[in-house]
Formats: sequence, C-alpha cells, structure tokens
Amino acid sequence: MEKIDIRSYDLAELESFLTSLSQPKFRTKQIFKWLHSGIEDFDQMTNIPKSLRDILKEKCYLANCKIVKKFVSQIDATVKYVYQLFDGEYIESVLMKYEHGYTVCISTQVGCRMGCSFCASGLWGLCRNLTPSEMLAQIMKAQTDNNIRVSNVVMMGMGEPLDNFDNSVKFLKLVSDDEGLNIGLRHISLSTSGVVSGIKKLAKYNFPITLSISLHAPFDDIRSDMMKVNKRWNIEELLNACREYQAVTTRRISFEYALISGVNDSNECADKLAKILKGIMCHVNLIPANPVKENSFEKPNLAKIHAFKERLIYNGINATVRRTLGADIDASCGQLRRKAKEVMLNDNTQ
Repeated sequence: MEKIDIRSYDLAELESFLTSLSQPKFRTKQIFKWLHSGIEDFDQMTNIPKSLRDILKEKCYLANCKIVKKFVSQIDATVKYVYQLFDGEYIESVLMKYEHGYTVCISTQVGCRMGCSFCASGLWGLCRNLTPSEMLAQIMKAQTDNNIRVSNVVMMGMGEPLDNFDNSVKFLKLVSDDEGLNIGLRHISLSTSGVVSGIKKLAKYNFPITLSISLHAPFDDIRSDMMKVNKRWNIEELLNACREYQAVTTRRISFEYALISGVNDSNECADKLAKILKGIMCHVNLIPANPVKENSFEKPNLAKIHAFKERLIYNGINATVRRTLGADIDASCGQLRRKAKEVMLNDNTQ
C-alpha cells in the first residue's frame, strides 16, 4: 500500500481523511498543528491517542529532510544547508538573518530543467519535483535547528517553481495557513525564469506574493544565450505576461538581473533595460554574478556595477544591488547539492 503524504494535506483534505477513519472533527486541527510544528515522528503527537498514532504510522508518512551538510558564515551568520530526502536525493536551502527577521530560501525541485548558463542548479538536470511537504520541511528544519521563527520565504533555491506549478501553489496555501506556519503571503517571494504560461495561471490565484522575474538581459539574443526559456517565450511575451499579472494583482514585480562582465553590463544594456521596463511598477535587483566553475562568467568590478545601477535610476527605474550574504561559504545556486553528490559518488566507488 502506498502511504499518504499527510503533511501535503490542507485542512479540508485532512478532515476528510480523518473522517474516513471515524475520527472526531476536533482532531483535524490538532493533527494539522503537529504536522506543521516540525515533528519527525507521529509518536511526538503527545495529545493524540496511541491507537490513532499507530493508524497514522501505518497509512501515512512524514516527508522530512535530513541535514547532511551545514555551512555557517563567519561574516554574517548565514546558514546554508544540504538536505537529504527520503529517496537519497539532495536539495539545498539558505537561512538568512535580516533586521526584520529570518528568511529561508527554499528549493522547489531536485535539480532543474531550465538550463540557465549562469546557474549550477541545472547541471544535473531535473530529477523530480518536490512535494508541498518537502518545501515546508525545509522551513521547519531551519526553525528547529536554530530555535528561531522564520518570517519570510523566498522560492529561489533549486528548481523552477512554475515548472512545479500545482505543488508550489499548494505550498503557498499551506505555509500561509494560520493553523500552520502562518507565514503571510506578503512575506513570500516566488522567482521564475520566465515561464509565461505559469505566470498567467498564477495571476488567477491573485496571491499577494512578490513575483520575481529572472530577466538578466534586455535583448533576446543575449537572453537566449543565457536562458533556454527565452527561446520558448521571448522578452516581449514575458513582459506582456508581467503586465497582465500586475493588472490583476496590483503588486510590484521584482526583476532579477545577474550582472556578468562583458555580457550584459554595458551602457546599452542599461538603457535598453530601462526602456522595456517603463510602465511596469517594478524594482530591479542587480546581482553580481556568482562564479561557477563550469563557466567562465565573471562579475563586473564595483565601479561598473555602480554605474549600471545609477544609469537605471537616472532613467526612472528603481534599482539596488543585492547584498551578498554568506560569501565565505561557497554555495551559489546548486553548488552545494553538486558537491554533496560528488562526495557520495566518490564514496560509492571506493
């Protein structure tokens, strides 16, 4: 019998399941709260009868994640995790501390199929989607490991959230449930490489989240070289979808722009970027490119980065340079999982 991923159930689904077991309705909220407290075993549900706990163990499983690597920055206390899942696969998460509280950057897939040239997450391709419970588990593990409460979530780790659309939407509903982790949707950002079909579907839900678009270039030829997704939906199609999304949600959109020396950091790129974003209520987040050993990309010098930002501002576009966190614990997108897999492969061949 295939066991039930009970932590991916919302309250209505959980109530229906418990009703099928002839359980009273009040058990629903009790068990839901336990499921979202970070427990790793049904026997930790101390106010639930043992007979019911035994049934849950027989019929259900808890999608937990195990810490296999943990890196703590000596500069800013950023914590980067490599988690192992039930099937032996690896994902990564990052815990960051800001003045306003703690933010967790979570993964939504094991690997990624997008194949962006500047990102290490897709080097192994896509293995599988994460379930809503596996997304929640990353937050809960960070909370229990550090004895803190997470107040913000960014879906910017490994994977493309809109390529795992249904599970990402279910996660958003679960993580914001006031009987669960109760993290408000306004405190959640979802980052996409530009899956236009997913952006249009997401607009229908009208979630008050922050939509972050990985743009990275203002010209189609440059963006197509960097991001395969641009060959499916070009910049014009992407920005039109953003306008439609904003018309529904009225939320400001964040555009991520990884500055790569000699590729997309010219004055011409800055001017074109400002031009195509005119009329969209937005913010441009400039990110000095992380070095990835599989490519030769380098970040521009500080003067070039500052000049690019100031050129955008001069042209009426709100722009800032992302603060680098955890710079001393080499862990740019996908690198931790790759290194963990390499260690495991080496161990298995010895």
